[in-house]
Amino acid sequence: MEDELRCPACKKFFSDPVLLPCWHALCLACAVGMQAPPDSPPDSASSSGVGDSNSMNNGAPGDQEADKLSILSETDSGVVCSSSTSTGSRPGSYVGTPGNGGCFPPSGGTLCLSCPVCQKTVFFDEGGAHNLPKYRAMQRIVDKYVEARNVKLMCQMCEKEPQEATVACEQCEVLYCESCRESCHPKRGPLAAHNLGPAQGSWASSTLSRGIRGPGSQQENGGNPGCLEHAGETVSLYCALCKIAACGLCLRDRHTAHPHDVLPLAAACKAQKTELSQNLQQLSERARSTTEFIQRLKRMTDKVHEECISLEEEVEERINALIAMLQSRKARLIEAARQTREARVRLLRDQVSRCAGHLQTTTGLLTFCIEALKETDSAAFLQIGGMLSMRAATAAGSWGAAEGVQEIARLPLLDLTLDDKPVRRAIDQLTFVQMKLRTQSKERAQMIQLATFSADAAATEGEDRYPTSAPGAPLLLPEECSAENNSVTVAWQAPPGCGPGQRGPAIEGYLLELDDGCAGEFREVYCGRETICTVDGLHFNSLYNARVRAFNSAGEGDYSELIGLQTAEVAWFSWAMCAPGLPQEISMSEDAMSASCEGYEHRVVLSTVGFSRGIHYWELTIDRYHSDTDPAFGIARADVSRDQMLGKDDRGWSMYIDRQRSWFMHGGVHAQRTEGGIQQGSTVGLLLDLESTHTLRFFVDGQPQGGIAFRDLYGVFYPAVSLNRGVCVTLHTALDVPRHLLLLDHQLEDAYVCGDVLQS
Repeated sequence: MEDELRCPACKKFFSDPVLLPCWHALCLACAVGMQAPPDSPPDSASSSGVGDSNSMNNGAPGDQEADKLSILSETDSGVVCSSSTSTGSRPGSYVGTPGNGGCFPPSGGTLCLSCPVCQKTVFFDEGGAHNLPKYRAMQRIVDKYVEARNVKLMCQMCEKEPQEATVACEQCEVLYCESCRESCHPKRGPLAAHNLGPAQGSWASSTLSRGIRGPGSQQENGGNPGCLEHAGETVSLYCALCKIAACGLCLRDRHTAHPHDVLPLAAACKAQKTELSQNLQQLSERARSTTEFIQRLKRMTDKVHEECISLEEEVEERINALIAMLQSRKARLIEAARQTREARVRLLRDQVSRCAGHLQTTTGLLTFCIEALKETDSAAFLQIGGMLSMRAATAAGSWGAAEGVQEIARLPLLDLTLDDKPVRRAIDQLTFVQMKLRTQSKERAQMIQLATFSADAAATEGEDRYPTSAPGAPLLLPEECSAENNSVTVAWQAPPGCGPGQRGPAIEGYLLELDDGCAGEFREVYCGRETICTVDGLHFNSLYNARVRAFNSAGEGDYSELIGLQTAEVAWFSWAMCAPGLPQEISMSEDAMSASCEGYEHRVVLSTVGFSRGIHYWELTIDRYHSDTDPAFGIARADVSRDQMLGKDDRGWSMYIDRQRSWFMHGGVHAQRTEGGIQQGSTVGLLLDLESTHTLRFFVDGQPQGGIAFRDLYGVFYPAVSLNRGVCVTLHTALDVPRHLLLLDHQLEDAYVCGDVLQS
């Protein structure tokens, strides 16, 4: 309250305060010190006088009458209030009495004052600020407040002479001295929970509110004050229009024009006190609600800290669980790698044993033949020479048929790569989801209620934002679902009653799941707010089943009906023009089907599609072949080296070929030299079987180029080619596997198996 009792000009307690027409107060001395003659009439003065009469005539009759009465009441006291922003019909400045005819008074006898709070200008006649009414209520409140601050608070429980109070009980609202506190308010028993504080500060204010009266209280209780203008007259009336108290003579002299607005002073005071009490009651309710709101915020602050600690513990627990899962998965992967190693080592040992036995037999034959060549008896040599020549030729042919040397060149290494990209992506996307319990939703609604003082609106908002039930099953849209190449597109819509503007449970997102294309287990492929999703990188010639469900803070809803989507039976693809790591020397056609290289070094180009299952066949035609270069055709992993010939590293499998012969190459090892080459216009075909034999075969102009090039192919493989200067090739895809090539492939595989059996 102390701020209300200080003058806005001097910042001290009011001394002889006066009331401005704008309802702000100043010390009389401050008002006198701030008044000054105006240098010139305000801008709005041009609208006063004669101009005012025109504007008043043009206004509404009710407004004109009210302005006339207001001007009359203000100028009777020699005071007029003006605002520089006023645009109403009231004149911007008016000085003197109505007898002046609305003209400006002499500049030397006019004073003005600008309110330091609202900046409104007050004009006076020669009397200046002394014309302002005394603010007697403010003066009395200031006197009582100053006296209450200096008064000694006495004990209210002393039986004899009251002693000075030392403590006060907030619950009992009683002041105690030290001895009375020991006897009347002990620190034990039921009173031990009461709050005891010093007898000062707020107790002085409460003492003031309980009625400490200063010397001026006699006048307040004694009766109405006397009139300042008419000696011996008592102020007993109040003009509601002029808002001033008056005596009977004042009523006769100044208020005869509106006697119906004059009320008894006591009745007017009671009416205004009643109105003020009602407003104060509303203000008190708002203050109480705000206090409760502040207490609730403080409690919520403490709860935020508690929930943060709980959340940290939960995060720690879940992360530790994930780490444990990773450790378990690590152990299984290491065990699988070791088992694969053992299997490959056994296979290598078997191949070493087979090749060593074959080499031992060949070496024995070779040694015997050398000794036979040393025979000097021609007849004896001719007896066995033909037989030895036949055995040597047969042995030499057996090396090619058994492919013993090529088996050594094609070592079955551990072609395994840990695919941790999905896990890394999942870790990067690991975050919090705002799914809170219903109790927290209620607290949020209560918080909104306290902040807006509107319980109904806050409750409605809480219900909408925090649903209590999970959403229903979404509806799939078969007409918008499709399958193209090795990708599928699934579209759906919100469950019935959950769309925009409907009152069903809110939806925070959707979960899309696909099976493995063989009617196996479902796995999650999408989580988000969209209602359409395209999934790439699927298997060709596979039927995928899809389903979707919605979720919100209350949980996950039911699955939709299944929809089956069939991927393409044969693959169509092109060269990857925008793939990362594409060499700058590579040039492609607009349709990305033809590729050439401008440099002398080999550069690798990959296709846009990778294969991991099925039987696939594609061809490449030689559009340009000018120099004695040797392009390489084959397959590769996604991370194959792009700046060397395909097959130089262990990520590529290729056949490189020139005009006369070809070789198979993997890991930099050459194998199976085959006669026959390519020229401009030739067609190179590749048959990749990842369904049964897991092999790769090459064909030139429809004829096999060597035997089975590579075996034991597992994983994801991309069609690839490596080119250098002078070669341009065109890719042809979406081809059915020629039946005769497929039969030939199976015959070669059977022959290979039979050869292994015969060697064993």
